[in-house]
Amino acid sequence: MTASKILSAVAVALMAVAGAAHAETYEGVHSLTAAASRAEVASQAVVAAHSANPYATGANAGPAQVFVSSTSRDAVRADAVAAARSADPYAEGASAHVAPIVAGTVDRATVRAAARAAARGDALPL
Repeated sequence: MTASKILSAVAVALMAVAGAAHAETYEGVHSLTAAASRAEVASQAVVAAHSANPYATGANAGPAQVFVSSTSRDAVRADAVAAARSADPYAEGASAHVAPIVAGTVDRATVRAAARAAARGDALPL
């Protein structure tokens, strides 16, 4: 080995030793202070394990709440039948009637000729 390679190896080793000497120790974020004993924490854990989960959603939330309706079943059914038989159950105001059929002003042959020209790649007259 040449002298330059030996010197570079020694320099790298010295830097590694110097870096290890300056390493910091981790002392944690907080100092641990426990106000409750192990027995108290264990009893609190048992109570929490047997109580309902306040963060549960969906199927894990338990049985659904029962709602009491103020409308009878017959009244709801009558409203549903009336809405189903109406022209448009979602219509409001002026659009609550059947829309009129609007006849076009362009001749059918003209539309066909334009479609054929577009299919062939011909330029359409504007």
